[in-house]
Amino acid sequence: MKLPKRTVQRLSRYRRLLFKYRYLSEPYIYSHDLARLLNLNPVQVRRDLMLIGSSGNHRKGYNVNELNDLIANTIDSSEVQNVGIVGIGRLGQAILNYVSDQEMNLKVAAVFDIDNKKVGKEYGDIMCYDISRMSEIVLEKNISIGIIAIPSEFATSIADILLRSGMEGILNFTNVHLDLPKHIYLKEFDIITTLEEMAYFVKNK
Repeated sequence: MKLPKRTVQRLSRYRRLLFKYRYLSEPYIYSHDLARLLNLNPVQVRRDLMLIGSSGNHRKGYNVNELNDLIANTIDSSEVQNVGIVGIGRLGQAILNYVSDQEMNLKVAAVFDIDNKKVGKEYGDIMCYDISRMSEIVLEKNISIGIIAIPSEFATSIADILLRSGMEGILNFTNVHLDLPKHIYLKEFDIITTLEEMAYFVKNK
């Protein structure tokens, strides 16, 4: 069964929280505690977990380690999925560092830039390649997800290169909306729009 997008998002949040509890001597958690810690509805939490086949224990709640494994088996692929980051400025480096610190079935396999001062340099243990080599490196390293972290004026042309390189999913951190084929899974995150939305509702609360 293909899960709804929102359910997958919440499962990812559950897993990140559960990681913090996995070394307890009695690693159990109730759905209402999971909901409270993530500011969610307990009914929604139980519904999500039932969708992946976990009903928990009425007396103890959910076994943290078993639930972690179940979520991993549900949302992870059988092999590590490789990610490429386009743009290794401050935003790109922040994304690289954050992804590298997470325990998940995703790995940054390469970063790309046009700056000669960055090309050929390693960030952590990740090599930076010239954008002109993207198609070659994507194929060589079996990269399926691309992250765009560049100035907005280059977003469309970079997305075209990613498509020609065989990318299957794109995460866009610019404020340019990308019109991509339906078979490409696209997520767009415009930081400025998100901040202005927050500012509006804080002002008018």
